[in-house]
Amino acid sequence: MPRSTDPKQTHDLVRKAYGEVAKKQSPCCCCGSAAKSVPDGDLGLSCGDPVTFSQLEPGDVVLDLGSGAGMDAFLAAHEVGPAGRVIGVDMTPEMVERARENAGKVGVTNVEFRLGEIERLPVADAEVDVIISNCVINLSPDKPAVFAEAFRALKPGGRMVVSDLVLTRPIPDDVRHSVEAYVGCVAGAAMKDEYLYLIGKAGFRDIEVVEERSYGDAEVFGGYEWLREAAKSVVSAKVRAVKPL
Repeated sequence: MPRSTDPKQTHDLVRKAYGEVAKKQSPCCCCGSAAKSVPDGDLGLSCGDPVTFSQLEPGDVVLDLGSGAGMDAFLAAHEVGPAGRVIGVDMTPEMVERARENAGKVGVTNVEFRLGEIERLPVADAEVDVIISNCVINLSPDKPAVFAEAFRALKPGGRMVVSDLVLTRPIPDDVRHSVEAYVGCVAGAAMKDEYLYLIGKAGFRDIEVVEERSYGDAEVFGGYEWLREAAKSVVSAKVRAVKPL
């Protein structure tokens, strides 16, 4: 099915798809067997583990872009301890509700979940020490705005660590304009070099890819056989960058 290129309609498309994921408590369209689950067996949506590379310290304030059901937020909360806190932002009401329920299940008290878009973050300027994100920015129709907002929200000297899907080569137009491929994290993915360029353009420095690996096949991306060839162009990259002092 062809998709609209209008940013609002793209948001609505993603919100609807992941709202259904939250209701059904099933793996996301782009995670397949790579999906993790939060304690108590609830869903988690993932293409990597940004927390491991974030070097979190007790007392840090962490912002999770596209926090979903809360898995990475809970991992971060454990690392920063009671003196720190974690803010999760997600634009899907069902996901925010699920994350809050999960926080109650596992007894995590230093995490809060806010409803909002990552292109317009509901956080103050220079509010956080570390930003993490896991397989979400590829779904944004306005990636420059995401990185600009991340830069705004970070304290000087703060760092951003994201795990995301990027492209190593262009994908066909029919895939690029497909609804299924967009929700499946393929059509919205940027070329790797462009992705890194946009991070630098937002003002970040010391940008590095700390890990990169190939990422699955058609079974991962929603089980669509026709995505198999396009999926070979996708890699999971963990990128770290710093906001200058």
